[in-house]
Formats: sequence, C-alpha cells, structure tokens
Amino acid sequence: MTLVGLHASHEQVHPTALLRAVQQAQAAGFGAAMCSDHLAPWSERQGQSGFAWSWLGAALATTDLPMGCVNAPGQRYHPVIVAQASATLAAMFPGRFWVALGSGENANEHITGDPWPPKAERDARLRECVDIIRALHAGETVTHRGLVTVDEARVWTLPDTPPKLIGPAVTSATARAHADWADGLITTNQPVEKLREIVAEYRGAGGRGDLALQVHLSWAHTEEQALAIAHDQWRTNIYDPPVCWDLATPQHFDVVAADVPAEQVRGTVLVSADVSRLVDQIGELVDVGFDQVYLHHVGQELEEFVDVFGERVVPQLAGTAAPSAPGASSGTAASAAPATGHAGADPHDPHLYAPEHQQPGPEAEVGHA
Repeated sequence: MTLVGLHASHEQVHPTALLRAVQQAQAAGFGAAMCSDHLAPWSERQGQSGFAWSWLGAALATTDLPMGCVNAPGQRYHPVIVAQASATLAAMFPGRFWVALGSGENANEHITGDPWPPKAERDARLRECVDIIRALHAGETVTHRGLVTVDEARVWTLPDTPPKLIGPAVTSATARAHADWADGLITTNQPVEKLREIVAEYRGAGGRGDLALQVHLSWAHTEEQALAIAHDQWRTNIYDPPVCWDLATPQHFDVVAADVPAEQVRGTVLVSADVSRLVDQIGELVDVGFDQVYLHHVGQELEEFVDVFGERVVPQLAGTAAPSAPGASSGTAASAAPATGHAGADPHDPHLYAPEHQQPGPEAEVGHA
C-alpha cells in the first residue's frame, strides 16, 4: 500500500503559503506531508527558508496529516534540542510526527563558525547524535563526551511513543550504514537501478521499517513551461555529493550552476505537462519497493498543482482510483491519468496514523545524509 504525501519546500515558498498548501493537500486527498529544514536556500532565485519547527507546529495543528522533516543534528542543531523539539511534537500529535536525521550540508552548518568536517567525521557525529536522541526520548539523563558534548541533559516532556528516527540516503553506502539504527529510510528519485541498489543495501543490512521516496517533479500546462520552471528553480540542485554537501552559500550554488543547460535538469527532475506520463514515471520508481512517496513540485506556485495531482495522481499512485471507462483518454495536463495498478492506502484510514505506521516522511534534498 502506497502512502502519497506532499513535500513542502521551505527554501522556495513562504511558510504561510506552504501552510495553505498542506491544508489544501489534505482536502485534495494527499495522505501525508513532509518538509525540509534548512537555514538557506540553494539559490537566490528560490528566495526563502522558513524555520521548519515553527511551521510544523502550525501545520500539524491545522491538518490531520502525519508529517516529518529532514534534520541535521550535531552542528547548527545540538542533538538535545532536536530531541526536545521532536519529543514535543510527538507528544502533542501522537503517531503523526517523524524526523529524518542526516549528516548535514555546509550551506546550513557553516554559520556556527566551526570547521566543516569531512564526511566520515560527519557520519560518526550523526551516529553519536542518534544515540543521544534515542536515550533522551527514552527518558534517560545523558552525559556524553565525543564529537558532540552533552552534560546531564534530560527531556522532561515525552510522548507515549517516541517519534520514528528515519535515515535519509542518496547512496547505497549511506543506506547500508543507516540500517543499523534507522526506523525507516528515505531517498530521492534516481535511476531505477540506483534505487534498487539503495533498497537492496538497506534491506540486506537488516534495515527495518518503511521505505519512502521523495520525487522532484515539474508540471505545467506545456512542456516548455514545465522545463523552464525546473531550470529556474532546481538547476542548482543537480549536483551529486560532495558538491551538494560542501558549497557554503546560495551564491556559490548559483555560480556553479550558471551555465547548466535546461535539458540537463531532466536528470534530477521529472519534467512533463502530461499528467499520465508523470504517473507512469513515478509509479515505476515506487515499484522498486517504496511504501511512501512524497511529491515535490519544484515550482513556487502550488495551488493548481495540489488540486490537479490530488485529483488525478494521488488516487492512481495510492491505488484508490476508480477504473477508467473504456476508451477514456489520457495524456495532457487536463486529462485523467490511467490506473497503474499500485496497491494503496486510504489516506483517511485512522489506523494509518498509528505509531507503527508513522514512517519516513529526506541527502541533497534528502540533503542531509
């Protein structure tokens, strides 16, 4: 059964508009939401970066959707603060909040003035943070001396059930490492073979929980418009690690991406004006073995996207669409997408929000792994 959610990109859209978008998404049939947690966008053209934790309280309070965010503890965020923040949301909204914990991006972390560690050290720091957060969620008083320092910390307000701690990964090596501690895995759209490798490494190493996929896409009424949106908003996000981990400012990303041709963005973003084609492309990725999929329209205008995809895409991916009438047409932005046969969850099933079902909700946008 596939849970279909909306990704709220704080780097691109004002938090007030994102709040309206998730409220609209629930009404349109989306079953979940997730968001990013960055201090800075990847481009000055994106132009935003609201504080995720403030927004999450408002979003959880004004919808019934399960939600989560991708966070990087250890430098900008002390792990005790992450433990407290996530415990509070899980206590206020039982069974509806998860947090994915990654090793971070320099664009967000350099603001502390501390050196940007090499990846191996960031991974080791992340594991320390995970263990600290789990201990605090269990009600322990924690003192720790290592890559991070904790002195007699305790989280006093705790949920009955701790929030799931999800592992974000864009490489099979990171997926394998996360299998040792994560309650689930989230990754981003990549070629099918790479996704199979990530899934196989995570499961082969004993990884538990749901597998979630964040899909970057650009939809508009014409192919040219969809490609122009993707090129304007997401050409700074096409780079593999370590580039996406190590650049320090939006200006750096803009310089690096200045000469990226529009067609190159198609390697990172699914671009189409054809709704049924996007359903097929997303469905092929989900069929690798993902339990949840989060749709990220890389454009900054979300209202029409949410309505159209809530009506024509979510039911197809979730498996709740009525059978197509014989001879029904498909193909354009204005036409219904054909059924793909994916089994799906009813997003309004109350059992979906039980703790055992609150799984991943995102390295470079899952960008912190």
